[in-house]
Amino acid sequence: MQQNLLIVGYVWPEPRSSAAGTRIVQLIQWAQAAGYVVTFASAAEPGEGAADLPALGVACEPIALNCSSFDRWVAALGPAVVIFDRFVCEEQFGWRVAAACPTAVRLLDSEDLHCLRDARARAHKAGQPVLVPTDADLFSEMAQRELASIYRCDLTLVISDAEITLLTERLQVPVFLLHHCPFMFAPAQKGEGKPFDARRHFVFIGNYRHAPNWDAVRYLREIWPAIRASLPDAELHLYGAYPPKKAMQLDNPALGFRVLGWAPDALAVLGAARVCLAPLRFGAGIKGKLAEAMACETPSVTTPIGAEGMTALGRLAWPGAVASDSEGLVAAAVALYQNEAHWQAASARCVAHFNALFDFETQAQALSAQVLPLLAPERLTAHRRRNITGAMLAQNARRASEFMSRWIEVKTQLATYTDADS
Repeated sequence: MQQNLLIVGYVWPEPRSSAAGTRIVQLIQWAQAAGYVVTFASAAEPGEGAADLPALGVACEPIALNCSSFDRWVAALGPAVVIFDRFVCEEQFGWRVAAACPTAVRLLDSEDLHCLRDARARAHKAGQPVLVPTDADLFSEMAQRELASIYRCDLTLVISDAEITLLTERLQVPVFLLHHCPFMFAPAQKGEGKPFDARRHFVFIGNYRHAPNWDAVRYLREIWPAIRASLPDAELHLYGAYPPKKAMQLDNPALGFRVLGWAPDALAVLGAARVCLAPLRFGAGIKGKLAEAMACETPSVTTPIGAEGMTALGRLAWPGAVASDSEGLVAAAVALYQNEAHWQAASARCVAHFNALFDFETQAQALSAQVLPLLAPERLTAHRRRNITGAMLAQNARRASEFMSRWIEVKTQLATYTDADS
């Protein structure tokens, strides 16, 4: 009999809009390949770009916050494994799963370390060094919440090897609670991308609701005139989901700075461009736009933040260029765009780089090897006994979260009764 696997989503996945949506779909594919029956549940409303999960063979369930109906539903489902999409979902539903399904293996998919992204955003705003945040920026209330969630779960999937290092070395999280699980893509095939002469222009893709992407768009507006001065026939094509009016107003055909809204096909636009230009000044995790550019054999120019987690801790040479300041980004972009030999060398490294990092079978087998032993009750019990910190945090969180949630539920019910009587 097949076992159930439940994903509790922060939002409904939108793979056309964000790397986070792609990540959830890949976890669904892993679970199905491993033999699980997958159910996806979320308290959010589906967005316009939401994936057609039923077409993927996934059962879908709308759930409510602060409502004991979830307890009864999840107990009836009886999942063997539950994946929480980001720590905020674990905060809201983790204690309920633990109470209703105590033998379920609880996984946290961190997506990226939110506390790291937040620390870097504040450092960037203050004009401070961003790549390695200070203790004052990193040791925040958000970090406390995110770390507590990691400890309460049986295993946390961390998308970046750099974040594994941060968690284990700087934040002292036990390594047995973590698993490095980057993107999981089907292998790319070398030689299928367009040649140098058939490509034109630069491209940037990013969801405008993601603060690092919007900052990158504004930064591109600053550095683009210098690139354009050296390459007067080149254009920069900016694509992204949910573009606000202020972004569309930046469109300037005369300057070759084209803000084009949603990408009809991300791989097509990446594959038609000569260079992917992604000057990300803060953020965390790994970047879907740069991974997909590699699959298209499109070299990239980015920053240390953009390349983080995508070089196997420096063992793989970046297929393009990495620069830390405006002058370096402009020089790298111009050189890569106009020097065919330089471009060819970078393009030739893309597919091998991509497959070394993101091969589906390799990553899926590694993830299954971590999860499968925990399905045995005695192994799960022993695993949890090693994590006394998680047990303490779970007890305290359950008391606080449960009583607050039940108070909100009763308050909502009373308000309903009052409205009905009036």
